[in-house]
Formats: sequence, structure tokens, C-alpha cells
Amino acid sequence: MRQHVNPLSKVFNDIQPLPPLKDIFSNYTKPLHLDIGCGSGDFLINLASQNKNWNYIGLEIREKLINKSKLKLKDEYIDNLFFAYGNAEYLIDDCIGKFQADIVSSVSFNFPDPWFKKKHHKRRIIQPQLIYKISQLMANGGFISIKSDVEELFEYMDMTIIQSKSFITYNYLDREKFNSYNPLNLKTNRENYVIRKNLEIFEKLYKKI
Repeated sequence: MRQHVNPLSKVFNDIQPLPPLKDIFSNYTKPLHLDIGCGSGDFLINLASQNKNWNYIGLEIREKLINKSKLKLKDEYIDNLFFAYGNAEYLIDDCIGKFQADIVSSVSFNFPDPWFKKKHHKRRIIQPQLIYKISQLMANGGFISIKSDVEELFEYMDMTIIQSKSFITYNYLDREKFNSYNPLNLKTNRENYVIRKNLEIFEKLYKKI
């Protein structure tokens, strides 16, 4: 069951900024991946523990889930992963000008809240202003990946990213997949659930131009 949190609530206007990358990671020069809506953190913990060639930051707006993620991380020796709580748009906006302009190499949106009612579409995580801000932090040639089991939401996300004019639809080359943030094709808890239910998964990759 999805836990709804209104990202437009004034509660999220004040953020706890991300620390400088050199204070987060033992080697802050590695490629950086952002997982927006990281849930309880299992996916990123698996990724970071199995792929030491990347640094990972998980952003999550549900405070209970981010607290669970941080607790899990305490039990692991993982120096290439950080979890941050808050509205992703505000957190990323705060990083513009603080982080080097091309520091983000890839971003993922895995099964975000669909907010089915039309009047609530403005609460969906992928919005034009967020994609624009991601493009300001991302190197040319960086990637955005999206996954959903809701076709209408997938089409909405696809349209929003393409209309930004900063990204094109893309398929990894073999060497790019090998060097990507998820070369082993690890799956989120939600994706494993969808697979078990034999539901369709809609996914697409985009490259910054």
C-alpha cells in the first residue's frame, strides 16, 4: 500500500540541506546517482554494497521511511551511500551552485506515487521544474531512468521529460550498461512485487543532451 504525503505541504518548505559531498563520501569524486523516492532504502543499500564504483544519494519525502533507511545503514559498512529527507525539488534546488554543475551522472524514479486524481497530478514527483533543476546538476550524457506499473503515470512522466528539451529517449550501449549505476539490474521491492503479480512494467531511459 502506498503512503501518501502531499509534497506541496508547507511542512516541506524548510529543508535540511545536503552536506558537502566531501563530508558524505570517502571518495566524493565517483559518479553520483540520485534515487528520488527511495522508500525504505533496501534497493540503494543493495546497490551501494555491490557497486563501489558509484556514490548514491536517496531522497525520500516520507520521514518514517527515511528514518528506517538510516537505521538500516547503521548496521552496514557502506561509505558510498547517503539518505536525505525532504521534498526532492527543494533539496536539489539547494544543491545548485553548491555542488559542481556536472556532478550528477544519473537519476532514477522507481514506481513513484501515481496520484491518480487529476486534481492531484500537481503532486506527482516528476514536474517540469524538477526536471529542469536536475538538468542543471547533471553532466551532458547523464541519464534519467523511470519505472512504473501505472501506464498513465508512465506516459505523463515520459511527456514531461521529453518536453523539457534537455533529454532524449535512449538505450544503453553494452559498455554504458556495464558502467551504469545498476549494472547487475537489481530490483526494488515494488518491482519484485509487480513481477510476482505478473503485472506490466513500463520503463524508459533518457540521456541529457
